[in-house]
Amino acid sequence: MLAICPLISLPRGAARRVDTSPPIAVFHTDDGEILAIDDTCTHQDASLADGWLDGCRVECPLHASTFDLRTGAVDAPPAKRPVRTHRVVIEDGTIHVDLDDATDLPPDVRNRLAAEGSA
Repeated sequence: MLAICPLISLPRGAARRVDTSPPIAVFHTDDGEILAIDDTCTHQDASLADGWLDGCRVECPLHASTFDLRTGAVDAPPAKRPVRTHRVVIEDGTIHVDLDDATDLPPDVRNRLAAEGSA
């Protein structure tokens, strides 16, 4: 489990990029849910934490693909592949993320990590 930040430091409607390898994005929805997904859009290399949060969906800031934060499913093209989701646990007022394994990464992310020696 990776400790992200105190819950009180991530207000509702906000997102935080976490520089793991690969990066993840943690979202605090307006309804109070804390959800985590891979931060990189599966269409092109754009940070989803920089996107627009609408309920339990995030819109990529580059080409407007949208992803369901609960399932990782693509809701609008041009992206075709889902993003990975990660389990979130709030413990002692701190957000923790249980990172999924890195076996199903988009090709551009997998190639970049391999070049960096991380995959």
